[in-house]
Amino acid sequence: MAVSVFNTRRRTSLVSAFIDRTRMFISTPLPQVRDKVSRTKPPKPHGGGGERRRKKQPQEAAARAGGGMGGSSASPCDLDREFAPQIAQLLATPPLQPAQEYYNGLIQSRKHDGIRVNFSSKHGKGVCANKEFAEGDLILKDQILVGAQHSLNKIDCAVCSYCFRFIGSIEFQIGRRLYWQSVGSSSDCTNRRHCHESDVGSSASSSGATKENSSTLPEEVLGSLITGDMSLPFTDHFSLPQVVPCRGCEEERYCSQSCADSDWETYHSLLCTGSKTEPSQRSALQKFIEHANGSNDIFLVAAKAITFTLLRYKKLKTQPEFQNNTDESNFSLLMEAWKPLSMGYKKRWWDSVALPEDVDSCDEDTFRQQIRDLALTSLQLLKDAIFDSDGLVVASPVEDYFIHIDDLPDDEKEEAEKVTRPFLDALGEDYAAPCEGTAFFPLQSCMNHSCCPNAKAYKRDEDTDGNAVIIALEPIKKDDEITISYIDEDVSYEERQAELADYGFICTCPRICN
Repeated sequence: MAVSVFNTRRRTSLVSAFIDRTRMFISTPLPQVRDKVSRTKPPKPHGGGGERRRKKQPQEAAARAGGGMGGSSASPCDLDREFAPQIAQLLATPPLQPAQEYYNGLIQSRKHDGIRVNFSSKHGKGVCANKEFAEGDLILKDQILVGAQHSLNKIDCAVCSYCFRFIGSIEFQIGRRLYWQSVGSSSDCTNRRHCHESDVGSSASSSGATKENSSTLPEEVLGSLITGDMSLPFTDHFSLPQVVPCRGCEEERYCSQSCADSDWETYHSLLCTGSKTEPSQRSALQKFIEHANGSNDIFLVAAKAITFTLLRYKKLKTQPEFQNNTDESNFSLLMEAWKPLSMGYKKRWWDSVALPEDVDSCDEDTFRQQIRDLALTSLQLLKDAIFDSDGLVVASPVEDYFIHIDDLPDDEKEEAEKVTRPFLDALGEDYAAPCEGTAFFPLQSCMNHSCCPNAKAYKRDEDTDGNAVIIALEPIKKDDEITISYIDEDVSYEERQAELADYGFICTCPRICN
């Protein structure tokens, strides 16, 4: 499968060069860039150039996707040798006709008949327009198949673990973040792996907790924000869904019972560390989570991909037409359960990462072996946890709130800021931190790269969930290929090619030399 990692920790081996640069093939929105609220009263504009843009605009969430095909190399896992033929089938490039039927059905179910997925020997999958799109038109809104919030980002943002909507209230978001910032600044929390309130799956080494804030607030004030005993002005304009806890643990929270049930049925029932989980399984899960947080939290997404497949397999197996329990029929069911993920597979993780610049070519074999070992350790820990039983960017409503205060008429703004200014100062320059994570978007991941793309992933004001939204940057004609940029296309040619090396290709788009 495929990965892009944004919040990582340094290692003391060749792996350290890789950890900060992992780029694979799952489509992953980057943190979006939005206007910050002026920290001082702005001058009145006099027209002409240089006017400060204060109103919110659709903002870029540069998307990473995967085109092209790939192979795989030998694995260090014993299971690979024991079940080599079956694994070869699972990791084979999907046949053209079933793949085309799958994507046609997916597009029809999403009601996005303005696009189609094409296949070519040169670029693999690609997305083309079935109709004309004008600049600014919505091309696609793609749902996450599997995804997870980055562990470090949990300090900054409380979101639904299934759809990634912000939850609670503006007061809850501000109070919670300031509380964990104070924990990070008053203790050696940045050197520990578990500073999240669940004690599993986070660290205070977040953007907000690692720097000095301009002011601090009393703990009782923060507690009143978190519990809802204190209200800030105009927060009734920014209603957020109430928090629904996981039925088994306190680590996962949701925006609705529907999301909680969907997450349980899709992934979480095999990954829950709550008291209802058998103690040995819970201990094994905690070891797996500690390993992921201490090395690379992409393994948490990989775990969801595995449990997604296992739970789909178990559900298929209960259907009357699939009661024939032969090895052949069971494997056919496993292939069917794996299908949504298999459509995005290209090659194995450790084979896809470009060799970092600070690793000598003569050390490449050692480097890739260390990456394989890291993945194998993670897989073994997950296997110990789940096989004994049967079987990423959402805009911050806190930013929207402070922009709203900044846009009030002068008399209302002055009165509101008597209350809100201390909280804005305490949050610091990173007050607008969005939810960040890694996810696989089945249709967006089919889009190929261009350094002069005709579409981009945006988050509009109405896009409050974790879905990918693709908007046309310019007029697109019928039958034109729809392309996005996997990287920052404004950097130099050399930098772009270095970034794209992690995707396994050399870009030959029209903007080849500038």
